[in-house]
Amino acid sequence: MRAPQIGFPQLVQDFFLQRLISQRGASARTVESYRDAFELLFGYIEKHTGTSPSALQMADLDAPLVLDFLDHLENGRHNSARTRNARLAAIHSFMRYAAVRDPVSLPVTSRVLAIPAKRFDRPVLGYLTREQIAAILAAPDRTTWNGHRDAVMLATTYNTGARVSEITALRVRDVLLERQTAVHLHGKGRKERVIPLWKNTATELRAWLTRIDGTAEAPAFPNRAGEPMSRSGVRDRLDRAVAVAEQHCPSLQGRNISPHTLRHSTAMHLLQSGTDLATIALWLGHSSPETTHQYLEADLAAKEAVLEHLADPGPVPTRFRPDDRLLGFLQGL
Repeated sequence: MRAPQIGFPQLVQDFFLQRLISQRGASARTVESYRDAFELLFGYIEKHTGTSPSALQMADLDAPLVLDFLDHLENGRHNSARTRNARLAAIHSFMRYAAVRDPVSLPVTSRVLAIPAKRFDRPVLGYLTREQIAAILAAPDRTTWNGHRDAVMLATTYNTGARVSEITALRVRDVLLERQTAVHLHGKGRKERVIPLWKNTATELRAWLTRIDGTAEAPAFPNRAGEPMSRSGVRDRLDRAVAVAEQHCPSLQGRNISPHTLRHSTAMHLLQSGTDLATIALWLGHSSPETTHQYLEADLAAKEAVLEHLADPGPVPTRFRPDDRLLGFLQGL
């Protein structure tokens, strides 16, 4: 006798509670990312078909609808291909679970799982010079509470190369200032790492912690309400610092600078100081060496230095002239 088909709402709840949280032990950030993907998907379906999330069935989530949703992310919400792929990864994960838990849905799940991730160009990493970093770190007004917090937060971000999510999650207990000065970061995928601090950063953190709630679980960089800062809040405070820094460092004008730019800058400065890629990967919490290798690819100065020690053995170049009209057309494309 064939087992009764599982209701779609129950399947979704089991995916989150059993598969992600209980079985895989997914981090809170992963659960939040998957939750956001499904909220967007269900909202799109309800708007375009009139079917509420609780009334959905597996057959409703066919490949054409998922493709329309992905197009909506890019064209309607103006999400990047990277974000589109992240939403698709969440849907794929659910479909793999559904295929095992509810074999009746295999025709639907197999077609959705066949939707590929979208390839996209990877731009050269943007990073700042040491002079530009120094101008930004000096910009906040340290005589005010907000300015003092911003100055220490930005200095800590650059020192550690932390992701913005790691900075907003930082607690007082994670700041180690006794025998050894370091910061305990809680990274992606439950990966943790301890990053040493420069003396100046440690001194600034000591002074800052005296101005906030010093209990162990309190956020190291709270907002005025005493809660952890949001990602957008950190971006806003960085924008303010950059606006001030531009007055003394004109090269910052017109630059799109995000908290992740500080992270890239940390990595590039470590590389330029002679630090090997393996150490940089540990510093940044990279799980793949390919991720760290992109900093080597972006270091144009290092490439130019190689050329200075290598003479060009090639002859004087001559212009190629095809002897066939069709080949000439192809060469001109």
